Amino acid sequence: MYASIKRFFFLFDPEKIHYFTFKLIKTTLSIPGMKALWKKWFVLEDKRLERELFGLKFKNPVGLAAGFDKNGKLFNDLEYTGFGFIEVGTVTPKAQDGNPKKRLFRLVEDEAIINRMGFNNDGLEALVEELKNRKTKLIIGGNIGKNKITPNENAVDDYVKCFEALYQYVDYFVVNVSSPNTPNLRELQDKEPLTALLITLKKLNASKSVQRPILLKIAPDLTDEQLDDIIDIVATTKIDGIIATNTTIDRSNLKTKNVESIGAGGLSGKPLTKRSTEVVRYLHKNSNASFPIIGVGGIHSAEDALEKFEAGASLVQLYTGFIYEGPKLIKKINEALLKS
Repeated sequence: MYASIKRFFFLFDPEKIHYFTFKLIKTTLSIPGMKALWKKWFVLEDKRLERELFGLKFKNPVGLAAGFDKNGKLFNDLEYTGFGFIEVGTVTPKAQDGNPKKRLFRLVEDEAIINRMGFNNDGLEALVEELKNRKTKLIIGGNIGKNKITPNENAVDDYVKCFEALYQYVDYFVVNVSSPNTPNLRELQDKEPLTALLITLKKLNASKSVQRPILLKIAPDLTDEQLDDIIDIVATTKIDGIIATNTTIDRSNLKTKNVESIGAGGLSGKPLTKRSTEVVRYLHKNSNASFPIIGVGGIHSAEDALEKFEAGASLVQLYTGFIYEGPKLIKKINEALLKS
């Protein structure tokens, strides 16, 4: 059934259909009995799927990556699609429009997406208001970033503002310095500024009565030397884990013709499967499994997810695979985990 729905959706502009889908899900789940039906179709509950990580208990190890529910409009409803946890954001202190449209592109032949959204979001205050209406018991993560107009030398201030505002509403934080769509943002992945940023957030966290886990989301385009720096940074700052990986700027081996005409942006989906798994494996092996890793990138099947777990991931996240394969993918992954 989802294949037919997808064919129809793919006839329209991807960004417009994204928000139309939100309205459709909310409307559908408001129909009496529909939540129970979706739960029967998509949700697999089993104690063996539960994971304890960062002091948190995850219902199952398959989560929704940041970027899908940027403004926290749908996290309560997404519980009925089978996810074990949801990550909202990326959020910035001030609302921003992001990059000019058109900025979201499907590469159907490659089962991929290119986006250059540019941290478009409604801002911190709007996200907090949505999180105040939290009904789901699922773990909720907050993915935080900086505003485009904030210079890198002042970036720490933006991340601190996000941390303070979201602290009582989310269960963990993700520091996003790896999006390719905000000018110069990836420069914050360099060892010195990244260490300073994470130490600041750790000190702020330590001042709270309850500490929230802090994770770092990294790009798949880092060299082995840079990945070694990431391992050192985790050891130095004592953050709680890594999310590997964000989207890639690499365009090699794509089937889609004239992809250069799309222009800049981060590539996600199947072309990222191998590289993101390589990054997970490298970090896991070369750190001697000293910190948890959430694997994300190119998960379009249960086999893709199992490869991430085999490489050393403790949890996985979906985005593009969720769009191409539908909510049944979550259940398939959890079924495969029970059989493995």
